Amino acid sequence: MSSDYEYSDDDAEYYEGMDMDEDEDIDAQDDAISEDEMEIDFSRHDRISSGKQKAYEVEYDTMPQEVVESLISKDIDHISSIFGVSNGVASLLLRYMQWNKERMVEKYMDNSIELSVKAGVSVVPPPPASSSGRVSSSRSKSSTSVATKRTTRRSAAESASRSKATPEPPTSPEYTICQICFDDEQTEMLALSCGHKFCVDCWSTFIRSKIREEGEINVGCMASDCSLIAPDSFLYSALGADKETAKRHKELIVRHYVGCNKNLKFCPYPSCINTVSCPAAASKSALSTFVPTVTCGVSDDHIFCFGCPIEGDHRPIICGVAKLWLKKCQDDSETANWIKSNTKECSKCQSTIEKNGGCNHMTCKKCKYEFCWVCMGPWSEHGTSWYNCNRYEESSGVEARDAQARSRASLERYLHYYNRWANHEQSAKLSVDLYSKTEKKMEEMQITSNLTWIEVQFAKKAVDEVFKCRMTLKWTYAMAYYLAKGNAKELFEDNQRDLEKAVEDLSELLETPIEADNIPILRQKMTDKTVYVHKRNEIMLEDTAEGFLEGRWKWNVNVEGFETTSD
Repeated sequence: MSSDYEYSDDDAEYYEGMDMDEDEDIDAQDDAISEDEMEIDFSRHDRISSGKQKAYEVEYDTMPQEVVESLISKDIDHISSIFGVSNGVASLLLRYMQWNKERMVEKYMDNSIELSVKAGVSVVPPPPASSSGRVSSSRSKSSTSVATKRTTRRSAAESASRSKATPEPPTSPEYTICQICFDDEQTEMLALSCGHKFCVDCWSTFIRSKIREEGEINVGCMASDCSLIAPDSFLYSALGADKETAKRHKELIVRHYVGCNKNLKFCPYPSCINTVSCPAAASKSALSTFVPTVTCGVSDDHIFCFGCPIEGDHRPIICGVAKLWLKKCQDDSETANWIKSNTKECSKCQSTIEKNGGCNHMTCKKCKYEFCWVCMGPWSEHGTSWYNCNRYEESSGVEARDAQARSRASLERYLHYYNRWANHEQSAKLSVDLYSKTEKKMEEMQITSNLTWIEVQFAKKAVDEVFKCRMTLKWTYAMAYYLAKGNAKELFEDNQRDLEKAVEDLSELLETPIEADNIPILRQKMTDKTVYVHKRNEIMLEDTAEGFLEGRWKWNVNVEGFETTSD
């Protein structure tokens, strides 16, 4: 563990510039700080100093929607080529089987008719007609059975692919009346392979409502007793010029595909359609060894955890413990602790009693039991001492006093960690105001000195580092709350203390008023402190991640995959 405010040789190289020649005169290093020396490129510095992936990092790939759509098309083409069905039928089969190709192939090979009916590809076949006599010859029976064997796998699925998306001309006036709107002037009718005909307007309205309002990817036949699902080609043909609804349907298919694949996760930020692939975090056991923090690639702000629904970066604490902490903060568990800390229970009937006066002589309204509020012992043993209890160590009240003391200590311990967790969260939320203040200072430095806009970016980078480190500190207090006592927790809190002190020092520098004479000194101090804060954050995350890999951390609650140690 590094001590406070110590710098290594790597830091010196960082300040002197990465591209400095080895044969450069040493005296040149004592000159005024150049523009290149003031640049803070943390990503480059990390790559040079480590040369390998850090313990708290995870490998992942970002995938735009077009890439996911190509994967979907590849799976559909694969199934279509195996069974000789249309792409629309293959898509419906894969959706029903949650895009599990291997399981879908197995089910289809076992009973294609049953799978096709369940997937909405074909209707339930009619029961075989009972023969009244021996009219049919054995030859016809054998030929029928052979034909059935040959077409069992394909006929059921291909029946839906024969559904025509083009309008069919009516054969007689009675069949042109749509059974939905009963408009006898409608001449364009559409039907699936089930034969239920409806007008184009009703179809398009129904499909648009299902997709845009209900978010459905499977749109079935409008007949009440029909379970047939319309293929995508039919939907897009019925929608006609409504490209927005067709685009929305494709997005829903992508979301369904991503939701069924445990290696993929959709970016949770609004209006973002990118996907992240992280196979390393697909299993629950893996989530007990690291925190899979990823970004979708659209923006550095789109950062989230791949392993849990928590938005944002909750390193260094793993997903399971982070969810425990959030649940504890959100539910009413601490309300019960407050009640236990501010009330007492009657020693006889266990009713909860709150003291509303100064007298220690208490009488339970429920059972009329009289006792002392201080020692919880029976009041009869106190004689006439109405205002002074001289029996504090009385054996009958020890148990009640111990229970209240434990409850109060538990509440105080929780509030210690929660207040610091909430403080860093609130400070991080106020970063918007800090950004605006820093921008004004950057403009002021440009006016009062000869620095360019690029040269004053050190202040903005300092604000970025403060925000990132406060998010780290926020979750370190949640982790410390559940860590069991021991040397590991003490070392963890030492790193936490060093990082917090460095962050507060950098925050104080950001609040320093700008004066023309001290701008070079302020720039140097702020740049040095930003680098130091960055290194302390790296140490905090690296050491915690290595502790998970080594099994160093022990918890005071039950956490899946870890040992539990009571404090």
